Amino acid sequence: MTEQQQVNRNPWPVVAGISALVLAVGGGTAWWTWNSQRSIESTPGISIPVETPQVSPSPSVSASPSAPTGIEQTVQIYLFKDDGGEPQGLPVPVQVAATEPTQLISAAFDKLLTVTATDPNAPTAIPQGTQLRGMKVDSDGIHVDLSAEFTTGGGSQMMIGRLQQVLYTATALEPDAKVWISVEGKPLTLLGGEGLEVPQPLTRQVFKSEFMF
Repeated sequence: MTEQQQVNRNPWPVVAGISALVLAVGGGTAWWTWNSQRSIESTPGISIPVETPQVSPSPSVSASPSAPTGIEQTVQIYLFKDDGGEPQGLPVPVQVAATEPTQLISAAFDKLLTVTATDPNAPTAIPQGTQLRGMKVDSDGIHVDLSAEFTTGGGSQMMIGRLQQVLYTATALEPDAKVWISVEGKPLTLLGGEGLEVPQPLTRQVFKSEFMF
């Protein structure tokens, strides 16, 4: 009974010891937490490189160049002057946008037939409405295919004149070339109501010997 009363009368040393232990543990925990925080804050940051995806630049869109129209060149077409004597071809220089021989000759005929179609008073023996159906430069010469209007109207002098216009315009690039003339795809052997015979192939030399007196 006496020992129990002594224990009950002196509880403070035990309480003090427990408090000291709690303080010690708490202080240690706080110290560890503080040091850990300092360690984290004082540790230099490690930068992790982030790869930025390379974006290929989009190709610039440019306007498509327009198709070349050809280099402007000068070529001669032949008109016709009828003064009652021998037929006279009138060379007239014109500008055409072409480079290949076939293109140049075709462009020259377009100019020649345009003059005929647009100016009824133009010095030409080729009937209005005549069209170029085909043109080809081949190894055996120059092939010219005209529409049926080419054979209409006019006397012998006009027939000779239109032959000269076609022949000389076709051979403007190569004066000694042979020319094969057809109408609606068929070789032209007779021209006009008087039946003017047309040699095939026709050359400037043959024309002079046959039709110029």
